[in-house]
Amino acid sequence: MDSTEIKALLHDVKNDNVSIDEAVGRFAELPYKELGFAKIDNHREIRVGYPEIIYCQGKTVSQVRDIVGFMNTKNNSILGTRATREMYEAVKEICGEAEYNELARTITVRKKDIPLTDSYIAVVTAGTSDMPVSEEAAVTAEIFGNRVERINDVGVAGIHRLFSKLEVIRGAKVIIAVAGMEGALPSVIGGLVDKPVIAVPTSVGYGASFGGITALLSMLNSCASGTSVVNIDNGFGAGYMASMINKL
Repeated sequence: MDSTEIKALLHDVKNDNVSIDEAVGRFAELPYKELGFAKIDNHREIRVGYPEIIYCQGKTVSQVRDIVGFMNTKNNSILGTRATREMYEAVKEICGEAEYNELARTITVRKKDIPLTDSYIAVVTAGTSDMPVSEEAAVTAEIFGNRVERINDVGVAGIHRLFSKLEVIRGAKVIIAVAGMEGALPSVIGGLVDKPVIAVPTSVGYGASFGGITALLSMLNSCASGTSVVNIDNGFGAGYMASMINKL
């Protein structure tokens, strides 16, 4: 509830359109909504500019459904990450607008007609196996109103593929570079562009990749200035940060 909605509620109380008890009930939900198993942060967008996101992994199907059910009353766009199709089907029963991205494992509900930014975010993926993470980043950026250009399978094993897409990559305001194995892609891109690069290590790779730790350490030790790193497989974190940069 923003200041405009608060003023409208007070006006309705004054004109007897809303009872005092109902108004008190609405105000009681201003800081957060208590669901017993979760506290929905109703002030998140007021404080930081983005509504609360649902991390679905570890939650039950009914918990995800109930959280979306409440959030759906607030007229904000909704993003659920690491969601299963079973969770989506349960959400779809109570929210027909919900969409599921199988690759990204995201549930989205687009409630606001947010105009897309003129500038765009380039999401660059080393290999097809990295796409679940890169797609999570892309969906996150899009639900926040950013234009996104996807550039897939341009890893260093065939670096000519990357060079053929440099014009699009250089035209972005911020670049998300997603890679597993040895995680070299962000360093290469960082040495070719004058834009911030957000590196995302993935858990893709053989034994010595150690579930993404090798790529993470490679990216943290990059000699390319202007490159920052998020956690392993954290496409959401990269998409969120890229959105903040793109909207500065």
